[in-house]
Amino acid sequence: MPDPRFFEDLGPVTLSDLAALTGADLADPTTGARRVSAVSIMEGAGPDTVTFVSDRKFMAQAADTKAGACFVTAEHVGALPPGCAALVMASPQLGYALAAARLHRARIALGEKGVHPTAQVEPQAVLGPGVVIGAGAQVGRGTRIGANSVIGPGVAIGRDCEISANVTIGFALIGDRVRILAGAAIGEPGFGATVGPKGLVDIPQLGRVILQDGVGIGANSCVDRGAFDDTVLGENTKIDNQVQIAHNVRVGRNCVMAAHTGISGSVTIGDGAQFGGRAGVADHVTIGAGARIGAAAGVLKDVPAGETWGGFPARPIRQWMRENTWLTQRASRKEGDA
Repeated sequence: MPDPRFFEDLGPVTLSDLAALTGADLADPTTGARRVSAVSIMEGAGPDTVTFVSDRKFMAQAADTKAGACFVTAEHVGALPPGCAALVMASPQLGYALAAARLHRARIALGEKGVHPTAQVEPQAVLGPGVVIGAGAQVGRGTRIGANSVIGPGVAIGRDCEISANVTIGFALIGDRVRILAGAAIGEPGFGATVGPKGLVDIPQLGRVILQDGVGIGANSCVDRGAFDDTVLGENTKIDNQVQIAHNVRVGRNCVMAAHTGISGSVTIGDGAQFGGRAGVADHVTIGAGARIGAAAGVLKDVPAGETWGGFPARPIRQWMRENTWLTQRASRKEGDA
């Protein structure tokens, strides 16, 4: 269930209504009166939720789902357990996206000014001119928030934090002594879309951002909220300016990322990992604890703990340097040389 501090509950809805909304067919029409209250990913789904499955590698998981309903292609209906109603359509992810938009709505600080009456700002917190604090938000003692920053509804910020000017924070839980520099955007929707009959359809992003104690975020950097799970940055991790961290990323403790690093969705990064400037990591990759990624490297597969990789596609640094040396020597040979 999405965190109610950040998302309004618009349910329940019957499966017949969901089928009409999404264009799906109910494999068993007698399940049309069944009600669901929320969307869910397969893991953690319950009898009042609707999920989806579209990839063969999740079929075994689908067979054990506790979801009340599931969007699925016709060929995979048989993979669902008897208690799960099948909503059959060519694009189950599209069905999930439309259902999510019907059942949940993000809470945003739209048109608000100053501190909302339900917000809690502890003594000795300092707010600059033009700061907006949304409904139900919390700001800890000794935290300083710079001019024109916007703290969205439900956001919790710990003590002794430093939030610079023009920062936007939403859908986030922030620990103590966190430092966020000017222009950073925390908790914006992650990048996700699927194809609908009239073009691309945004997939609602229903997760959160969690910044643990001592995290530092550089100017104009972006940390997207999770698609359903959380985006998490571990204790004392330091992010430079203009870094992009996508949805569902898990970053360990004491990691560092230099400017212009880009981390794609659902990447897992171990404690103490280091990234040079302009490094990029593809989605669903795991970077082991203590690994080092060279500047401008493009990581397309898992990096073992403690190793140093560079180049594009990234590979162990000594291998990359040997290959570069060989290429340089070949390119510099004169015609006729042995």
